[in-house]
Amino acid sequence: MKTWTAAVKDAVVSGGAASITSAALLALRGRKETGSAVAPLNATSHIIHGDEALNVDRPTVRHTATGAALHAASGIFWGVLFEKLLGREREPRSAAAVARNAIKATAVAAVVDLVVVPRRLTPGFERRLSGKSLWMVYGGLAVGMAMGAWLMRRR
Repeated sequence: MKTWTAAVKDAVVSGGAASITSAALLALRGRKETGSAVAPLNATSHIIHGDEALNVDRPTVRHTATGAALHAASGIFWGVLFEKLLGREREPRSAAAVARNAIKATAVAAVVDLVVVPRRLTPGFERRLSGKSLWMVYGGLAVGMAMGAWLMRRR
């Protein structure tokens, strides 16, 4: 079984890749649905700055930098779960194990983010994007985790 220290270390790569891919999808879908590539990421800063952040469509240090930092931290957080799940596998880096555990970790992330936590702790971007876009963003999270695991496997 993978130790917590090893899971956190590996999650910097897998969760970091998940953050990047999901942030890219946030930008693409935000541009399409709101006219602003940064609006969904800005919305994430509502955790710190309150509901005013949900309506900010332009890049700002206050909202965009905060939203990006929170989004990156979230990706690494969910990456730890992914890495712990992989650590339980007999062949943790097999394509099937990676895909299965990326999907499991992302499903948990979506349920926690969108259903379990209080409204103030939700990602915020769910209030700016359609359900279709949310599926794409969380799909990007899973793909990013899998890509990160693949990158570590190649090292």
